[in-house]
Amino acid sequence: QVQLAESGGTLVPAGGSLRLSCSASSNTVSFDTMAWYRQAPGKQRELVARIMGSRTDYKDSVKGRFTISSDAAKITMYLQMNSLKPEDTAVYYCNARNTVLELWGRGTLVTVSS
Repeated sequence: QVQLAESGGTLVPAGGSLRLSCSASSNTVSFDTMAWYRQAPGKQRELVARIMGSRTDYKDSVKGRFTISSDAAKITMYLQMNSLKPEDTAVYYCNARNTVLELWGRGTLVTVSS
């Protein structure tokens, strides 16, 4: 079964940058949509950014700071995060879906210190 795995989460100071990666365990499956979600302590999971073909969408609070990209051939997705703020602190999850399958990674913790 195909699995997703995130990496790149760590402690970073406010104003810093970080790049998260998400890789699928197999390249035999392609996805229509790939996305990054996050869940802060005590809050619901929220969509941060998603990529569907050439189209990208972002949560308003991260527009201009975060960039989502994917390498469809390798089934790898990235989230470049710049100008990080303490309110960006959360567990970040990658999500990938097609018409018959939806997968979640286990998450990677991003902590932004003030």
